[in-house]
Amino acid sequence: MTLRALSASLALTSILALCGAVAAADGGKEPSPAFSDDFLATPSNIEAGKEMWKEQCRHCHGRSAYPGKAPKLKPRRYKPDFVYDRVTNGFRKMPAWKEVYDQEERMKIVAYVLSEDFSP
Repeated sequence: MTLRALSASLALTSILALCGAVAAADGGKEPSPAFSDDFLATPSNIEAGKEMWKEQCRHCHGRSAYPGKAPKLKPRRYKPDFVYDRVTNGFRKMPAWKEVYDQEERMKIVAYVLSEDFSP
């Protein structure tokens, strides 16, 4: 191996190691997909999100949840990226749901939470 090839190899190794450190530093968070107004307003997306909410989310965030277990949601103040990040990557005591629901399912939960139909 030439000195130039060795230098290039070391530089690439350093860059890859740095990229791994950056990924580890952000906790392996999955970025938010692009949300269109159409996706968020599609009745079938909202309904599917509602069913998943009833199945999983309302136990902690719903009206009948044990007081203090999880915060009551104020979706009128939220942006889609914010809700998606919380559902996907978790926050404080809330678990990440990216291993349970696929991306489209998590997007549908966001559609429901941000919809006029949302009722915790």
